[in-house]
Amino acid sequence: MPNAVNLTSEIEKQLPAELVEFMQMSGLLASSREESLYLVGGVVRDLLLGQANVDLDLVVEGNAIDLAYRLGTTKQAKITTHPRFNTAKLQWNNWSVDLATARSETYAKPGALPSVKAGTIENDLFRRDFTINAMAVCLTPGHYGELIDLHGGKNDIGHKLVRVLHGKSFIDDATRIWRSLRYEQRLDFQLEQNTLGLLKRDISMLDTISGDRIRHELELILNERYPEKVLRRAGELGVLAKLHPALKAESWLTEKFKEARQLGSTTTTPAGLYLALLTYNLSNDDIEHLISYLRFPKALAKIIRDTEGIRSNLQSLADPELAPSQIYRLLYGSSSIAIQANLLASDSVVTHRHLQLFIDKLRYVKPALTGNTLKNIGIAAGPQIKEILQLLYEARLDGRANNKQDEEEIVKEWLQTGKQNKIRS
Repeated sequence: MPNAVNLTSEIEKQLPAELVEFMQMSGLLASSREESLYLVGGVVRDLLLGQANVDLDLVVEGNAIDLAYRLGTTKQAKITTHPRFNTAKLQWNNWSVDLATARSETYAKPGALPSVKAGTIENDLFRRDFTINAMAVCLTPGHYGELIDLHGGKNDIGHKLVRVLHGKSFIDDATRIWRSLRYEQRLDFQLEQNTLGLLKRDISMLDTISGDRIRHELELILNERYPEKVLRRAGELGVLAKLHPALKAESWLTEKFKEARQLGSTTTTPAGLYLALLTYNLSNDDIEHLISYLRFPKALAKIIRDTEGIRSNLQSLADPELAPSQIYRLLYGSSSIAIQANLLASDSVVTHRHLQLFIDKLRYVKPALTGNTLKNIGIAAGPQIKEILQLLYEARLDGRANNKQDEEEIVKEWLQTGKQNKIRS
């Protein structure tokens, strides 16, 4: 397919040599099968933007699964297939390539998953969300590197615009509303004027989308470099309120997200921390509604609930006379991300000190004596064991026991007095 623009040099400059060699070999193999192969989607956009992207999506006018198995033998690649959609994933070394059969889509009703049938590259590009994502590069020998741009994507990149392909785009799939904001803010683009009007007109179509699919879009946003920019824009346009009317993306959230990033590697799940901050000011009822609607997995639901639980105890945590054992009781069992979220959100110096003490020290404290140790010295299994272990924990936390010998003395005193309550030092 002739085209004045050829991206061969951009491909060689911006993609690793092993992937370039793989694409050339793939195009040659597809051609030998009388099939045409294309590089499509976000990687083409990023080639034009001069940005790194090694997530390769290939589309073949032919049988993607058969081609994947042929390609896999050349790389000893692991191949995962989805026969229902005629797609495959190849994985080898550190690389991953998605391969799909060119297809067309139709929507039985707004928000429904599309019905799919095999088609041409033209069909495949027309089903995509925005013009900047609806371009392809031919990998067939003789036309290798040629840009296929049927919808003006290159021009929209030049003008920094996010534009839908047709007037029913948001009606067919309202998750594109969230994606349009994500691309707009990530690329520092603007919604094209007509696209912005369609978005405002079709916001109500978000009600046609399942909570699982909306959650997926939210998770993608929270994994962006600056998710607060997307959320702020969503708030301005009324999109954020479709998640929950009480959600806000104002200056407070922007500042807290910036502080969260400064924590660096101290949090293993940045998206979870962002989510805890986003939902921080919601009531318990609002949180339960959001968890139910978006069907959060257990780990994320625990983070949100624990964040609210700690927030409800902030007055207690602000008591300067609070003993370490009392801090421990208030926070024990809570998600570390929920604790971190409250550390970021609270303005109390005392609360900060107590939360930090738990993070840095208290959560790691353990008595030297165990339940088995206590049984071996003649204490019967049952509630007495649990009570003594609790006493030992408190003694360790509050500095009344610093070693095994101190703990043994506490157990002896407990046995001598026969009391079933806490021994005061």
